[in-house]
Amino acid sequence: MMDWTDRNCRYLHRLLTRHTRLYTEMVTTGALLHGDQPRHLDFNAEEHPVALQLGGSEPADLAACAKLAESWGYDEVNLNCGCPSERVQRGAFGACLMLEPALVADGIKAMRDAVSIPVTIKHRIGVDRTESYEFLRDFVGAIADAGCEVFIVHARNAWLQGISPKENRELPPLRYQMVHRLKAEFPHLTIVLNGGVKSDAEIAAQLEHVDGVMVGRQAYHEPWQMSAWDSRFFGQADPVQSREQLETLWLGHMARQVAAGRPSSQSMRHALGLWNGQPGARRWRQVWSDHKLKDLSPHQVAELATLARTEVAAARTEISPVHPLESSF
Repeated sequence: MMDWTDRNCRYLHRLLTRHTRLYTEMVTTGALLHGDQPRHLDFNAEEHPVALQLGGSEPADLAACAKLAESWGYDEVNLNCGCPSERVQRGAFGACLMLEPALVADGIKAMRDAVSIPVTIKHRIGVDRTESYEFLRDFVGAIADAGCEVFIVHARNAWLQGISPKENRELPPLRYQMVHRLKAEFPHLTIVLNGGVKSDAEIAAQLEHVDGVMVGRQAYHEPWQMSAWDSRFFGQADPVQSREQLETLWLGHMARQVAAGRPSSQSMRHALGLWNGQPGARRWRQVWSDHKLKDLSPHQVAELATLARTEVAAARTEISPVHPLESSF
C-alpha cells in the first residue's frame, strides 16, 4: 500500500507477528533504476520474511529490479498487476497488465531467470466489466506456464475508468468463490486471497479454501489484531502479550529514528490505531497528533498520552460502573 507499508510500518507489524509475511509498498521499476535506491530498498533486518513489490511492465527492467531485490536481501519479489490508479495506468502497468498476459509472462520469466528468490504476482479477478471465470483462469494459466507458483488474488475486478482507487476497494463486488474455484482448478499453485477479509474468524474460514490470506488496511488500522496471529495461524508463541509491552518496544524504535535525524511523526503515524476500541484511545491519539508537542522526545509524549488515556478510562469506570450481573465487553 503506497505511502503506508514503509519500513516503519513493517517494523511495527513485525513486533506483533514474527511469521506473517510482510510486503513493501509498490515501488516502480523507474524509481529503482533511476532514483534513490537506498530510500526505496533499505529495510530493518527484523522484517524478515519480507517481499519487495514491484510496479512495471518491461521485462528487462523487472529483471534488473529483481536482482536489486535479491542483492538487498529480500525474501521474495512480487509483481503488482492489481493497482487501478490513473498514474499506474499512464505507466501501462498495474491492473491493466491483466489485459496483456503474454507481456506479464515475459516479465515473470525474465525475473525468474535473473534471481533465485521466489517471484510472485498480485492481481485482480478481472478488469472493468469482464467478469468471466475463464478470463481469470486463462490469465493465471499463462503466468503459471512462465514458472510463477504463487498468486495473490484480490477478489474484486479493477474498474479502470470512472471511479477512484478508494472506490475500487469498495464498489466492485467481492467474489471469493472465483478465488476458491481457482485453487480447486490449480491445486499445485499457491493461491492467496486478498480483499475485504477483516476478522480472525474470516481469515480462518478462507483458509479452508485457499493457501493463504493477505490482509491490508484492516491490519494497518487495527494493528493489535495481529498480536494473536502467530499462535492462531502458525502454532508459535505470540511475541507480545499486551499493548503496553508493544508500546514500550515501539518507543525504542521511535527513539532510534529520532536519534538518526528522522521526525517521530514519520513512524508514529503508523501506530495511531494501537489502542482502538479501548477506553481513552481517542485522547491517546489526540496527544500523539498534537503538533505543539513535536519538540518533545517520544518517551515524553508517551507519558502524556498514557496519562490522558488512563484518566479517560478511570473517569469512564467511575461514571459508568458495571453491575455485577451485567455482561460487559
